[in-house]
Amino acid sequence: MENLDEKLSLLQELIAFALVDGELHDKEYDFLELISQDLGIEKAVFFKLFESKNKIIVPKDEITRICQFYRLALLMFCDGILHEKEQIKIRELGIAMGLNPEAMKKVISMMEQSKTNMISPEQLLEKFATQHN
Repeated sequence: MENLDEKLSLLQELIAFALVDGELHDKEYDFLELISQDLGIEKAVFFKLFESKNKIIVPKDEITRICQFYRLALLMFCDGILHEKEQIKIRELGIAMGLNPEAMKKVISMMEQSKTNMISPEQLLEKFATQHN
């Protein structure tokens, strides 16, 4: 990740996505807090992100965009409820990030089939690399 603004933007995008179904579940909040800690965001700054509506910065690096898409997908699955609004929004966000729709669809399908709703980094990158050919 390049800078603080990009980290805050990625986290804010996750927060907005968590709220797309109109409710913030405890598991979603816990996930967001873990991501915040992983990005090195102070707790006070993390709390303020729930109140602000800044413009989302799309990462330039494709790997960062793929990782962000995966974070969004993990967030979508973490409460155990797949809302139609979440499924629509994640596709919109992925397309806005310039990711291949077919690769996104395959990744989500693999996650649905997984007992843990997770896939390995190799599987994730493979699905997006396959679409480059």
